[in-house]
Amino acid sequence: MKIKNRVTDLFKIQYPIIQGGMVWASGWKLASAVSEEGGLGLIGAGSMKPQLLREHIRKCKNATNKPFGVNLPLVREDIEELINVIIDEGIKIVFTSAGHPAKHIEKFKSAGIIVAHVVSSVKQANKAGQAGCDAIVGEGVEAGGHNGKDEITTVALIPQLVDAVNIPVIAAGGIADGRGVLAALVLGAEGVQMGTRFAATKESSAHEVYKQKIAEAGDNDTVLILRKALLARVIKNPFAIEAIKAEEEGKSREEILELLNTKREKLGIFEGDDVNGMLEAGQSAGLIKEILTVKDVFAKIISEYDKAVENICKK
Repeated sequence: MKIKNRVTDLFKIQYPIIQGGMVWASGWKLASAVSEEGGLGLIGAGSMKPQLLREHIRKCKNATNKPFGVNLPLVREDIEELINVIIDEGIKIVFTSAGHPAKHIEKFKSAGIIVAHVVSSVKQANKAGQAGCDAIVGEGVEAGGHNGKDEITTVALIPQLVDAVNIPVIAAGGIADGRGVLAALVLGAEGVQMGTRFAATKESSAHEVYKQKIAEAGDNDTVLILRKALLARVIKNPFAIEAIKAEEEGKSREEILELLNTKREKLGIFEGDDVNGMLEAGQSAGLIKEILTVKDVFAKIISEYDKAVENICKK
C-alpha cells in the first residue's frame, strides 16, 4: 500500500487510515498504537472530563512521537474547557462531530490546529467547508454509534461529497478491511476512518465482553435505534429491543431519551454489560472475526488492499 495524497500530507501520516474517536474505547493506548503503525490515532474526548483528557494526551505523547489528534463532540456542555485543554497541550489535529464547527473554528485556527468535521450529508459538508474546516469525514449510516437522520449510505454519500467540496473527503461507515479502503478511494475519498475495527483491538479501552460481541456479530446483528432522539447503530441486545419497542409504542422523545440517562454507552462499552448496555457498533462488525493487536490489523489491511488492487489489475 503506497498512497500519498492530500490526507497523508495534511496529517503527515504514512497511510490514509484514521481511527475513529469512539467513546469509552479510544484512549491513549489505542491512539498511540494506530499512530505508531503509520495511521492517525484519535483520543475520544466524548467520554472524558477535561482533566482525564489532559492525562490521556500526555500519556499518548509519551507513547509516540508521531501525529495524533483528539475527537471532540461539540455538544458537550464543557466544550470550552475541553478545547482549552487541547490548546494548552499543543494538540494540532482535531476531529469535531455532533454540532457546527463554525462557532469554534477561529479558536482552533488561531492555535494552528487542523480541523476535520464529521458530516452525514452534502448540506453539512458545505457548511463545514464554508466554516473553514480542512477536511471532512463523510459517515454513512452503516457506521456504529450516532448517525445522520437522513440515513444515507457510505457508497451513495462519498461521491456526492467529493463532487460538492474542494477539501479532502475521508470515508467512514462499513469499512473494516483493505477491500473497503480501496473501495473508498475509488469513490473519490482520500482516506478512511474506521471505528468498529479498532474498537475490537487489544489496545482498545473497551471491555472484553464488548469486543467479543463485535467479533461474534454477523451481517444482520446491528440495528438502528433511537430514531426520535439520537439515531444510533448498535448490536442487538435486550436494551436495543427495549428501545425499539419504546419507539413502536409511540413513546415521546423525552421518554426515549430517558432510556439513555443511565449512561448506557459506558455500561455496555466500558463495563461490558451486554444486557442493559448500549453496544455501539457498525455493520462492518460482520467482517471482524477476531480481536487483534493494532499492529496485526494494519498488516492485515495492507495485505488485503494490495491483493484487491492486484485482483483488479488482472481483470
